Amino acid sequence: MPRYALLILPAFNRVYGENSVRLTRSELAVFSTRALGYDALASEETEIGGVPYVTFETPEPLSQLDISLLSNLSSVYAIFGMEGELLRPLAMTSLDRLSSDLITIQKYAGKTNEHFTKLLLNVTVLAGDRELGDRLAVFDPLCGRGTTLNQALMYGYDAYGIDVDGKDFEAYSGFIKTWLRNKRLKHTAETVPVRRERALVGRRLNVTFGLSKESVKAGDVQHLTMVNADTLKSREFFRPRSFDVLVTDAPYGVQHGSKGGTGLSRSPLELLKQAVPVWAELLRPGGAMGVAWNTYGGKSSELAAILTDAGLEVMDYPDFEHWVDQAIVRDIIVARKPA
Repeated sequence: MPRYALLILPAFNRVYGENSVRLTRSELAVFSTRALGYDALASEETEIGGVPYVTFETPEPLSQLDISLLSNLSSVYAIFGMEGELLRPLAMTSLDRLSSDLITIQKYAGKTNEHFTKLLLNVTVLAGDRELGDRLAVFDPLCGRGTTLNQALMYGYDAYGIDVDGKDFEAYSGFIKTWLRNKRLKHTAETVPVRRERALVGRRLNVTFGLSKESVKAGDVQHLTMVNADTLKSREFFRPRSFDVLVTDAPYGVQHGSKGGTGLSRSPLELLKQAVPVWAELLRPGGAMGVAWNTYGGKSSELAAILTDAGLEVMDYPDFEHWVDQAIVRDIIVARKPA
């Protein structure tokens, strides 16, 4: 059987780097069953030349389309075909269409690891009825300073987010406007107040950009919207069934929080019980929702019950649980909205 090797990207975060091989194997299992069409890819960690790889077999040779798909695995640096003791490099063509510093340049306390953000987006997209390479509308209802929004933009998706923290809203607005100017991308960007019955209820950042003047003239543009408001009020800012994918990193109960109707909530379960039904209304039929959370704040069975009660079908996914620090063990749960 054809055999292949994935060279793993070195992670700037040491702890995440220690988990990256195992997480890549879990991500590869989702790609195999949801996208490549194989029942399973027998994968394992293999050390080659003192460097860790993920190796796997396929029932038939990978096509260039398959290789292009696997090029988007979150922690993969290179893909090789294994020929005896030799490794033959395969041409990778990922979906990324923007400069990688859109993801890496922001540095701040509490930032979600960008490799993990990409992994969460990947496995959530694959749970829905759209393809990874389709033009999608992605919503992060706890978007912070925009790591998920930036990854969605990298893939050519339209990105939407909401967050209650005014400082995060201002920081991201300033960052993305500066980044677009520095990259000399044709764009429009404005921040406007949102009022209801003359009362200020939030602020909205609206951005439209294209890769060139020609693409803008042809209508090939991407849209970015971020709202500064409470996530529980998302329905006031976005229409039902607007999004193909919803992905978010729930509060860890350590540095993160969200203002709900009863004040500051630091338990993911307390927040999600109120928020998931609201978010589910924004998801179109056939779309998917992916949530990362700190397992110290709730069991997977409890989150599954919240998602099921909101009319979603929880996916049977492999293990993505991993240690982050003494107070955080992070996991992923993904659910699909019936078509």
